[in-house]
Amino acid sequence: MAKMISENPKISLQDIKQFEQEYDVTLPKQYVDFLLEYNGGYPQESSFKISDDEGESLVNKFYGIWDMKSNLGKVFEVLEGEIPEDFISIANDPGGNEILLGVSGEYQGKVYFWIHDIEPEDEMGNMFIPQIVLMSS
Repeated sequence: MAKMISENPKISLQDIKQFEQEYDVTLPKQYVDFLLEYNGGYPQESSFKISDDEGESLVNKFYGIWDMKSNLGKVFEVLEGEIPEDFISIANDPGGNEILLGVSGEYQGKVYFWIHDIEPEDEMGNMFIPQIVLMSS
């Protein structure tokens, strides 16, 4: 699990279930555990390799649920139609790119890095599997 230097106010499993129902999404268990522990926030160790061509980036912050400036619900609504429907954004980098988590189908539980300013030729052409583990099993 990521080490956090600051975290958001605690939430309950009921809060997560309400979020899942409101946004018609099922969050992977490891991510639910992360939300229950930290509810997002700022990570201590945050750099990761995107790919050989794209270089490195770092996690700016993880989104949380409910009352904070950048929360999962607001980001979900802003990115609807921008990112593939099997994903939800769970964090961002300082350049406005997003760290996505697969929430359905073959992508369930997988983490991807989405670069917003690459015009992809196909739906996932601007997505990369970063060489980092944000949440361990």
